[in-house]
Amino acid sequence: MTIMRPELPRTTTLTLGHSPDPDDAFMFYGLAAGRIDAMGWRFEHILQDIQTLNERASRGELDITAISLHAYPYVSDRYALMNCGCSMGDGYGPMIVAREPMSVERLQGKTIAVPGERTTAFLALNLLLGRDAFRHQVVMFDQILTHVAAGRADAGLIIHEGQLTYEKHRLHVVVDLGNWWKESTGLPLPLGGNVIRRDLGDAAMTEITGIIRSGIEYSLAHREEAVDHALKYARDMDIDLADRFIGMYVNDWTLDYGDVGRRAVRELLRRGHQTGLVPDVTDLAFI
Repeated sequence: MTIMRPELPRTTTLTLGHSPDPDDAFMFYGLAAGRIDAMGWRFEHILQDIQTLNERASRGELDITAISLHAYPYVSDRYALMNCGCSMGDGYGPMIVAREPMSVERLQGKTIAVPGERTTAFLALNLLLGRDAFRHQVVMFDQILTHVAAGRADAGLIIHEGQLTYEKHRLHVVVDLGNWWKESTGLPLPLGGNVIRRDLGDAAMTEITGIIRSGIEYSLAHREEAVDHALKYARDMDIDLADRFIGMYVNDWTLDYGDVGRRAVRELLRRGHQTGLVPDVTDLAFI
């Protein structure tokens, strides 16, 4: 049973976790820069890679955090999904890359560098190849390209800006998992979302979600300003490439999952549970 906190004063500082990547930096710019009304709430921004945030969510350490959809079933008793803040790959997404062109079938039994075992990319990879059909090594997401290029793994599962910079490392795409998912289901691939602690209470969860959404709206409406801020977190990207990457993952889907987006989340988690990869989610709430 979830223990509810007493009603929190508006001066309470809430911990807000997100990744140090240009899309998240863009998304949270309006809030971080004080460009919107935070309605008396204070937010401590904690920047960590998504695997670390997934792990921290599993321990309930953060009030609000970005999370991989793969990780959500493990924390759904403690956190609710916000209806804003998702990263959705509509026909594109995480990629498997290798040093030479190869078919998907040749990945069977190979060693694949992955950015984390609770990332949605890793869940999609397992859905594609099958459980125990390959070996994997967990490598920091921003080191996977050099790891594969150096021959330390047969292939790599890349997320974030690696999807746009892999050619600099003379690597080849074996499969785009977002495209595979779209062809398989007709749906976009929901990669990550924002979650909020249920024990904040319904009223606070709703109000805080509205504040987060307002911040995203501000960034989208003041794109040049927000992109300039996000460039500080853009590894190996110039402004045009960073703007392209941000546009891939901060858009109308980010403001609201919509019926299609919510269906995509349910289908991903249903398939994950059906194949024994994730627990069943009995209360998939969107705040």
